[in-house]
Amino acid sequence: MTTPDSTSSESAPDTRSGPIVAIVGSGPIGSAYARELLEASPDLRVLMLEAGPQLTDIPGESVRNIPDPDEKAKARERSQGPQAGEHRASFGLPANARVEGMFTAREGTHLLDFGGEGSAHAETFPAAAASTNVGGMGAHWTCATPRPAGAERVAFIDDAEWDELIVEAEELLHVNTTAFGDSPIGGAIRSLLQEEFGAELPDAAGPSTLPVAGDPQPDGSMRWAGADVVLGPILDPSSPLAARFELRDLSLVRRIEHADGHVTAVTVQDLRTGSRYTEQVDAVVVAADTFRSPQLLWASGIRPTALGHYLTEHPVVISTVSLDGEGMSRYATEEDLQAELLRRSANPVDPVAAVNRIPYSEPDHTFSLQVMYAEKPPFPLDPSSPHAGNKWGYVNMGYGMRKQPRFEDGVTFDDGELDYRGFPNMTIRYELTDSEKAEIAQGTELLKRAGEALGTFIAQPRLLPNGSSLHFQGTMRMGETDDGTSVADGYSRVWGFDNLVVGGNALIPTATTMNPTLMSVAIAVRGARALAERLTS
Repeated sequence: MTTPDSTSSESAPDTRSGPIVAIVGSGPIGSAYARELLEASPDLRVLMLEAGPQLTDIPGESVRNIPDPDEKAKARERSQGPQAGEHRASFGLPANARVEGMFTAREGTHLLDFGGEGSAHAETFPAAAASTNVGGMGAHWTCATPRPAGAERVAFIDDAEWDELIVEAEELLHVNTTAFGDSPIGGAIRSLLQEEFGAELPDAAGPSTLPVAGDPQPDGSMRWAGADVVLGPILDPSSPLAARFELRDLSLVRRIEHADGHVTAVTVQDLRTGSRYTEQVDAVVVAADTFRSPQLLWASGIRPTALGHYLTEHPVVISTVSLDGEGMSRYATEEDLQAELLRRSANPVDPVAAVNRIPYSEPDHTFSLQVMYAEKPPFPLDPSSPHAGNKWGYVNMGYGMRKQPRFEDGVTFDDGELDYRGFPNMTIRYELTDSEKAEIAQGTELLKRAGEALGTFIAQPRLLPNGSSLHFQGTMRMGETDDGTSVADGYSRVWGFDNLVVGGNALIPTATTMNPTLMSVAIAVRGARALAERLTS
């Protein structure tokens, strides 16, 4: 691989052997591509290019694993792009630049429409946010990894293959399906939900623990999974895979060079020095995120009809409930409660919570419920409230609903207006239809039932603003045929190109109700296998 030249826009002479793949983005999807490609061939090389900084000593590690609260806060701030405080200069923004109205939607993320010069236009999708750092959103995610079911799955992938891809994705992400299963408090919550919903749900789709990505530790805590666990042996200097892998942070890909349906190089800006250089490659995988990946394609003159369109997420209705002691005590004892609190106090930086769910199932529960136990509410309660200091604790609950893909919902790019990074600026247009509003109303009623079965609402169910899920999909959707309704084929290759692949939640063509990372990694495994075969055949 070549080394960036800080004084020239040209790359050094290419003397390597074996094909090289440039991966744009270092989150779980880009990392899955790197791992699968390197393991598939002894000759392939991978160059991973990330616009953001490395936050942790181990590249791509979840910041939830950082024990020091101040260091954890600093790591989250550094991933906030134009809102990164003292680190803003790393992203090309002058230290004295004034940017109005900036705030983060969630720790570790930055709003696309942050209200300042060069921000996106997202009036109808105001909570749209991103992370800019090594590991991508995988450094900050909740690690929830439910399997897609029924119509959430990609219909043109054979069931047997789909199941195998999901298992491989679970292995890459270190998915744990029994986490929290030994919590008596979690068990009591499931039992109360089973009383309320069990008779109307299939046996395999009743209340259960939520699968999460992470490795349980001997002290009862969890080492949460990030892109680091997906990269796995690539990060081990003694592994032969590591010798064929290079990660460059603060390296912004400005353009994909191509001719006649064939990618030839990427133009990269070193954000430390501001210099640009060109890297010759044999294939490119674009796995930035649902908005900035299509933005890069657009800026590179790659503009399929469906690019940026068919944007979906899953609308979310949330609430907080004070658990009913009488109901809980039917399934858990005072000793169980004290043992749970003691276990959680052993790791006060990031204690493992009992998280339950009712998964999506057809035809009667086309929703996803997540229920997270906490000994304290997420907001201060009036000390005079009868629910203040509830010894049995609280649950934060959310119902995810479907948003059907429509061409009208999406992001467009304006060549005549540049964003803060110098790319064609984004405008997001998004609307909930009457059908979706009806499903949201149904989901809200189900959430009310769940809350009343568990206790008393201290925060009534409310629909979060559009974009709040952070699970954005569809803007580079995959399809069976090149008919203008998709950007990529079933193996994630952009239509009309032989060596350009896209990855991430943006490929999901279906309406989903759940956290999509597992699904996207499974799709990435399929795409990586096909790309490796093309490059090595």
